[in-house]
Amino acid sequence: MGLLLFGWRNQNPTCDKENLSHVAENPLLGMSVPEMTDKSHLTEPIDTAIRETATDLGLALRGPGLNIDRDLLNTYVKAAAPNSIRALRQDIESFGLWCRREKQQPFPASHKQVADWLKYRADEGAAPASLVRYKASIAKAHRLLGLDDPTKHELCRLAIAAHRRVVGSKQRQARPLRFRGAVKDPVQDSPRGINVRAILDTCDNNLSGLRNRALLSTAYDTGLRASELVAIEVEDILEALDPDARLLAIKRHKGDQEGEGATAYLSPRSVEAIEAWRKAAEINEGPIFRRVVVRRYAARPARKAIKPSQLSGQALWDPRKFVGRDEVAARTEYHVGEKALHPGSITPIFRKMIGEAINTGAFGDLDKEQARRLIAEFSSHSTRVGLNQDLFAVGETLAGIMDALRWKSPKMPLAYNRNLAAEAGAAGRLLSKLG
Repeated sequence: MGLLLFGWRNQNPTCDKENLSHVAENPLLGMSVPEMTDKSHLTEPIDTAIRETATDLGLALRGPGLNIDRDLLNTYVKAAAPNSIRALRQDIESFGLWCRREKQQPFPASHKQVADWLKYRADEGAAPASLVRYKASIAKAHRLLGLDDPTKHELCRLAIAAHRRVVGSKQRQARPLRFRGAVKDPVQDSPRGINVRAILDTCDNNLSGLRNRALLSTAYDTGLRASELVAIEVEDILEALDPDARLLAIKRHKGDQEGEGATAYLSPRSVEAIEAWRKAAEINEGPIFRRVVVRRYAARPARKAIKPSQLSGQALWDPRKFVGRDEVAARTEYHVGEKALHPGSITPIFRKMIGEAINTGAFGDLDKEQARRLIAEFSSHSTRVGLNQDLFAVGETLAGIMDALRWKSPKMPLAYNRNLAAEAGAAGRLLSKLG
């Protein structure tokens, strides 16, 4: 139902986020949201962004006879991560759209209704992990509305378990982007396949190239996720014991929603790349990784001025023809933005960098066409997976890897290292010697 309302709201000037009473009184929508319209009980000013997010979420949750507790909604928006709120709203809107097609009200939902929706999403190709998220979103929506949670019923759990039994629970993993590629020793072995070192070496020295070199080098050193990477600011880079290295203060990350913070190490390679980018882009404060707008202008040949007597009677009369023009060389202009890159831009940037490295023949052991087919398998998460595998390859313990990459559970580092563990394990060591 949220999709319908968003479309209606954008076209109806009487419905805005500052006055939801028009929405509540509209008989076409058949809903009641008194708590959302009464602001007299609020004792402290609410940030505009929080208010708008809470209102959007409230509009997605609305329904006939439902009362939305504004205090509860605002508190949830303050407490939850932006990505969690975005995912919740998207799932609620998806559920509402399916309910309209089935001629059912989304809230309150029955356990059978939720189970049927989960089966529908499973038939569409949703992974078991996605179904778990959808189930959690419906549960959260009911709790925010003060309704009984239908997802606690065994039927909802079994709907996911049945799908998991059919398709398995293995999650798709980004292709690792390791420093020297797929090698046994990432410190000593010669680079092999697509690797960070070769990509860094092929970056141009223009503004785009300087930024990309600093971005990729930092991403590998820290193992940061895209949203954490673009959040780095100048003030977050701290002095280290090594005068050529630096420490990076991570104010918040996925496993740290309460903002305790963490610290990562920046190698001299990354420090040098960041300093070169900052100096060229004149960045002294604020976000480090920003958008670079590139404008290319084609060359223009010189043109001699002509006299009016040289024009034929049928020629188009254009005063500009009587003025000469000097030759203009081709040029490229760069403009650095003031805001941080969007997290969604990191994957395209990394893939473009890999493509450019392939074109220069940076990966000598790979056929260019073969390498190009692999590009789509890399993402912003590839450097995190790659660092994880390199740490495992040099003999770091699971505890050390978890600490370096800020994991609270061993599940993901073990999953990322499954293939390496099989080769380096007891059976791998013995069988490789038997020949």
